[in-house]
Amino acid sequence: MYISQDLRKKNIAEYLLYMWQVEDTIRAFDCSLSRIVREYISRFDYTEEQKEDMADWYGYLIRMMNEEGCRESGHLQINRVTMMQLDELHKRLLGSTRFPFYNAEYYKVLPFIVELRNRGADKTESEVETCFNSLYGTMMLRLQNKQISPDTAHAVKEITTLVGMLNDYYLKDKETPLEFE
Repeated sequence: MYISQDLRKKNIAEYLLYMWQVEDTIRAFDCSLSRIVREYISRFDYTEEQKEDMADWYGYLIRMMNEEGCRESGHLQINRVTMMQLDELHKRLLGSTRFPFYNAEYYKVLPFIVELRNRGADKTESEVETCFNSLYGTMMLRLQNKQISPDTAHAVKEITTLVGMLNDYYLKDKETPLEFE
């Protein structure tokens, strides 16, 4: 909860990846708030009030996951909306001549997006979501201490650069709306 609040203000890309991890953490505890409190939240060095706040937050997320039908898989609406906002910004950046560095990085990443989609990625998801799924998958592999190939590492580096640029433009646009033409 505290991490998500901080990330949402400072880095929307990391926020989204973090929230996906929170969704998976909730699923790992079978969407059981009592288990999350007992087996997860209790491990943090927080005050009792902070632990109660975290329990409330996790309880709220569990309710939303149940109501939105993403108990087994998928993402919460709040996370899907954030992804849609990033995708919309991505399209606006590509459609403008004012962001040549973003366009150049996109065309460096495009072959990786195509390859990911050819390897079975959901072809209905946006290019931005394909990038995020790649980053999330790589993050999960690293957390499991699994090796990634040099080719994958190179692709992830380029995707990270593009997503980082998108994140920076997102934050700038929230602060002062960007001018596209």
